[in-house]
Amino acid sequence: MLCNSYQSLATVALTLLSSKRDLAFDYQNDKVQGVNLGGWFVLEPWITPSIFSLGDGVVDEYTYTQSLGKDEASSRLTSHWQTWITQDDFSAIARAGLNHVRIPIGYWAVAPLDGDPYVQGQLPILDQAIGWARTAGIKVLLDLHGAPGSQNGFDNSGRFGPIDWQQGDTVSQTLNAINGLAQRYKGDTDVVTAIELLNEPLGSSLNLDEVKTFYQNGYDTVHQSTGDVAVCIHDAFQDIQSFWNGQFSSSSGDSNVILDTHQYQIFSPDEVGRSPSEHVSVACGLGPKLAGTDKWTIVGEWTGAQTDCAKWLNGYGKGARYDGTFPGSSKVGDCTGKYTGSVADLSSDDKNNIRSFIEAQLDAYEQHTGWIFWTWKTESAPEWHMQDLISNGLFPQPLNNRQHPGQCS
Repeated sequence: MLCNSYQSLATVALTLLSSKRDLAFDYQNDKVQGVNLGGWFVLEPWITPSIFSLGDGVVDEYTYTQSLGKDEASSRLTSHWQTWITQDDFSAIARAGLNHVRIPIGYWAVAPLDGDPYVQGQLPILDQAIGWARTAGIKVLLDLHGAPGSQNGFDNSGRFGPIDWQQGDTVSQTLNAINGLAQRYKGDTDVVTAIELLNEPLGSSLNLDEVKTFYQNGYDTVHQSTGDVAVCIHDAFQDIQSFWNGQFSSSSGDSNVILDTHQYQIFSPDEVGRSPSEHVSVACGLGPKLAGTDKWTIVGEWTGAQTDCAKWLNGYGKGARYDGTFPGSSKVGDCTGKYTGSVADLSSDDKNNIRSFIEAQLDAYEQHTGWIFWTWKTESAPEWHMQDLISNGLFPQPLNNRQHPGQCS
């Protein structure tokens, strides 16, 4: 009899765990309209070039902290964390009509590994940010942006170089970090409405079956801590329909899953060679593609940029495809003086083209669950600097305002 009682309780627990929970944001019916807080808890040289002035060997957060040592790195980064994004930013984001922020954070902030040079102290400030979001009426998508070993070899993973994720214990260590986030914020699901398991795993260099298994284990990890958040998975640069339809959808027994796809048109020679109208056409073509997915789908990163001219966008010390200074590229146009500084310094043609491109992407991406722009602020990359784009009239205010209506009709 006692055994049967335990079995009944276990059955109830499993039923509750697998059932769909109520979320504090209605991803089924409302549109995600948000912005990333890039360059805050995970450094990227192109977002904050002033931080990367230590020499050519310092190319990412790993080498930055390694070069400075724990004490000095902690001092400098604590100052950066306390000033790069503040409560005033959350207030401005809310005034702009946005309802989400996506906050990238590295595993080292949550579950640091012995021998790593990274420093900690991010989480108390992230705790503050959750409170600022609550006050501003903004929802938070927590994004694990860097995994042990690097899931993509990009500096945005914390460490530029080899892709060693899926080697050794790196996947289980990543799950530890996910569990740490879920446990820490399980009482804040009125604000933290989604957790992204991993940013941009580079599927072409990874075992995709193991990526799927990791996603399933990550989903289970989050929902064992709290069922009141959505679990967000990145598309691993695979086709959002042919590869992902049927995976992690309600029809396969999973609920509250968001597919995150990142849409840029600047990281290949063909893309930077497109005319402004071609950029708009490609963006519009993504709308039906997004609408054809079988789960909530957001464009979790996108930009107003039609070039890769931003300083160090392709990595510290690297040039641009657009002006032919990136290895293996051919010159399309001139970057000098055009795509650095402030939005106000751009030519009238550039301003018009950027506004048109942004509007087309808004129209396309809202054909499904919505969008999160990359990024709220930069030091010197105007095409990417949402705050500056808004201030200069290149990002629609209100968000449904159109100077170029009907581009995606």
